[in-house]
Amino acid sequence: MSDIPSHRPEASLLPGWIKAPQDFFGGLALVAIALFALWASSDLQGMRGFSFGAGTAPRMFGVLLLLLGVAITVVGILTEGPGLAVYAWRGPLFVSLAILVFALSIRPMGMIFSAMASFMIAALGTHETRWKETFIVGVCLTAFCALLFPYALGLPLQMLPSFLNR
Repeated sequence: MSDIPSHRPEASLLPGWIKAPQDFFGGLALVAIALFALWASSDLQGMRGFSFGAGTAPRMFGVLLLLLGVAITVVGILTEGPGLAVYAWRGPLFVSLAILVFALSIRPMGMIFSAMASFMIAALGTHETRWKETFIVGVCLTAFCALLFPYALGLPLQMLPSFLNR
């Protein structure tokens, strides 16, 4: 008998011709970004002879990214490679949500509320958050920002909600 345990191949929903799913889907993502960049720069002036326009560099980088994405996708089809990794979506989701909340609430709610709310929303990005410590750090950072921006940097930021300033 062999001491090596037998490993059954994992059941996959992907077709068998994709040998390296991580490379394959990463290449497709690069192709999608490149196509978006080419579309977004399509109305900019391009290269006419030896004169460069505003759209020359974005188009060149878009084409290079498209070629690189296609090459990586082909590598994902032709060579064995790693499977798809499990992506931790919670952190990026809540940090992005915190940025969005801050951007939308800074004018009507003021910096003190917006900074504290966005800090607490960003803290939801991990299940390891200790809320008492998070609240204390949030208050300290909000107080620091409330002193830094208007007084040290001289930026005219509204500190309190607009309905309290009347």
